[in-house]
Amino acid sequence: MNSSSPSPPDSIKIWRTWALTVTYEAGEYTEQKFKAEKTGGGPVIPSPNLDTDLVMVCDHLADVLIKAYKNPIQMQMDIARYSKLISPKDTGHNEHREARLLERCPPGHEGKRLVDEPATIVDASGAIIAWYLPDALTDTTQKEIREATDLLAPSLEKSVRADGNWQTNQTLFNRSSEDGHENVSDPEVSASLKGPSCENILKAIARPAAITSAALRVMHPEQYWAGLRTLSNLGNIAVSKDLPQMPEALQYWASVFNTLSIISNRETPHHQDHMSIAECFNILTTMGNYSNAWMTMPSLQLEFKYNSGFAELQVSEPRPPKFRTWDLGVRDSDVRFLNA
Repeated sequence: MNSSSPSPPDSIKIWRTWALTVTYEAGEYTEQKFKAEKTGGGPVIPSPNLDTDLVMVCDHLADVLIKAYKNPIQMQMDIARYSKLISPKDTGHNEHREARLLERCPPGHEGKRLVDEPATIVDASGAIIAWYLPDALTDTTQKEIREATDLLAPSLEKSVRADGNWQTNQTLFNRSSEDGHENVSDPEVSASLKGPSCENILKAIARPAAITSAALRVMHPEQYWAGLRTLSNLGNIAVSKDLPQMPEALQYWASVFNTLSIISNRETPHHQDHMSIAECFNILTTMGNYSNAWMTMPSLQLEFKYNSGFAELQVSEPRPPKFRTWDLGVRDSDVRFLNA
């Protein structure tokens, strides 16, 4: 019988907060649960710091992770070679250029392949370059994301403009407007968390943040520990330098990622994320009342069923996907990525 007890690498001293401790222990439990199911090990005892609901969510996540791990989709493409062939000038809109890239780095199957079951995408070297986890988020978790999004409504409604990039361009929104932004400046609490609702917002997203962090713990442990180390160091710096509002915000920041963005476009164009690190995963989670939506990854010639409650992790190359939807209701996307 295994016990999920904290055991961070010797090089990490966790900056102890309630949120980060729960996130760490949720990741510890999910990882041990995943390993036990993969190897046929015994039961795993969760930490007493995890409530019953969170344990059940982690159990469900581990089950979906196992299904994806046991269903690899082999690509002929070598992701390292592909990353060297593209540049920031490759926007995905030059059809001749895209056809040439596809010819030089073919995926290994003819035509577009549809995927609607949990799966991993594996490149020619054997590296997992994406995890597709449909229904990874329970209805309860999706409800929590919705409630957190509602708290951000006042600032999100101000972000949509007639011009600007695709994240904020009003032509890609059908109705209610919500959007987030990146923060790449010196360490500072983002504008959306400087108001009086900061604590309520962070508490509302704590459980979803812990769940996506737990998924990263299984799928990319190096990135998980790098994120945890970054936040721990940031916590110490915030105290020593007396950074405004930073210690208070970190008390409830429950993600190993330091940036969270909300995207609610009804359609997104093909685009390339120049801020991401090629060796790291981006995490996309979704919630909402909609159906018949698909996510396409042109460079892999794959199209994924884009159900509410799915989670998808991919390296920043090949290019991020394009989404096309036929909504029956409101759709929100909760996008998390490492920007450290």
